[in-house]
Amino acid sequence: MLFEIIILILAIGSGFLISWLCREELIAGRKWFKLLVILSVVIGIGLELFGYGAAAWTMGFIAIVSMISYWKSFDGKWSKK
Repeated sequence: MLFEIIILILAIGSGFLISWLCREELIAGRKWFKLLVILSVVIGIGLELFGYGAAAWTMGFIAIVSMISYWKSFDGKWSKK
């Protein structure tokens, strides 16, 4: 359990790195980030309920990375137009 939590904490750094590397695409992909966050949370909960723990943790990782990219798309200093 501790290993999975450490991996999810690493998702925060990965989200900032990916959003920094793809600054030009943040504003254009804002609706897709929102959709990706919602779908990964819903699918992750469903996978956890059906007993697929590893896939559920993967969906959590995707949700965190997408949430950070979505959040940083509103930052004018971070994203480029």
